[in-house]
Amino acid sequence: MSLGSSMKKLKLQGFNNLTKTLSFNIYDICYANSPAQRSEYIEYIDEAYNAERLTQILEDVCNIIGATILNIAHQDYDPQGASVTMLIAEEEVKLPDIANTAEPGPLPEAVVAHLDKSHVTVHTYPESHPDNGISTFRADIDVSTCGRISPLKALNYLIHSFESDIVIADYRVRGFTRDVRGKKHYIDHKINSIQNFLSKDTRQRYQMIDVNVYQENIFHTKMRLREFVLDNYLFGIGEQDFTPAQRRKISKQVEHEMMEIFSGGNMPRR
Repeated sequence: MSLGSSMKKLKLQGFNNLTKTLSFNIYDICYANSPAQRSEYIEYIDEAYNAERLTQILEDVCNIIGATILNIAHQDYDPQGASVTMLIAEEEVKLPDIANTAEPGPLPEAVVAHLDKSHVTVHTYPESHPDNGISTFRADIDVSTCGRISPLKALNYLIHSFESDIVIADYRVRGFTRDVRGKKHYIDHKINSIQNFLSKDTRQRYQMIDVNVYQENIFHTKMRLREFVLDNYLFGIGEQDFTPAQRRKISKQVEHEMMEIFSGGNMPRR
C-alpha cells in the first residue's frame, strides 16, 4: 500500500493507521416575530431535519467515502432534535487509485469519491431566544476515517445539504503509520487549509478565517455568509411587514447573533 499521491510514494509496513476526523457545526439563523412563529420555525426544522432525513444524508456520505454501513442508530427527540450514528467499515475490495489532493469534494449532484472507514454522526439542536425573536438551528457532524483518504472529501456535500449561515470546521489527523523501514509518518497528504477542499462557489459565498496548528496536524476554519439580505432571515413574514426602523432593528439583532456565533463569544449590543 502506498501513501496519498499528493506526497512521495512510500511503501507501508502494514495498514495505514492514521485517523482523520472532520468535526463541524453548521448554524441556520432566523427572526420569528411572534411566539407562534418561533414555534412554527422549530417545528419546521424538526421536520426538515428529522432522523429519517439525517439518515439519508449520512448514507450519501457513506457513498462518497466508499464505506460499508455496519450499524445505524437514529432517534427523534421530544420536544425537538434528532441524532444519527453509523458504524462503518472499508469494503473488502481493491480500492481504486484515489488522489488525496487538496481539492473540493463532490457536490450533492455528483457523488463520485471514495474513502475508508470508521463512523459518521450527526446531532441537531433547534432553539429560540425567549425574548427577542431570534431562532437558531445547529447541527453537529463528525466524519472519522482510518486509511488513505481524508473525510474532507465529504465537506462540500454536507455544507450543501444543510441551510448553513455559519460553518465552524475542525480537521485533525491523529496517530501514525509506518513505512517498511519503520519510520513513522504522522500525516499522509498535503494540507494547509480546509478551504482548499471547498468548491469555488462556497469560497465566494463565505467570509473565512483559519486558525491552524501545522506541527500538530490541526486545522480550523470559520465561515460566515458574506451577503446579508434581511428577507432571507425572516420566518413566516416578509420585510414589507415592518417599518424601516423595525427592519434596521431586526437586522442588527440577526447580525449580532451571527457575529457572536462566528466569534465564539458574547458581544455588547449597540
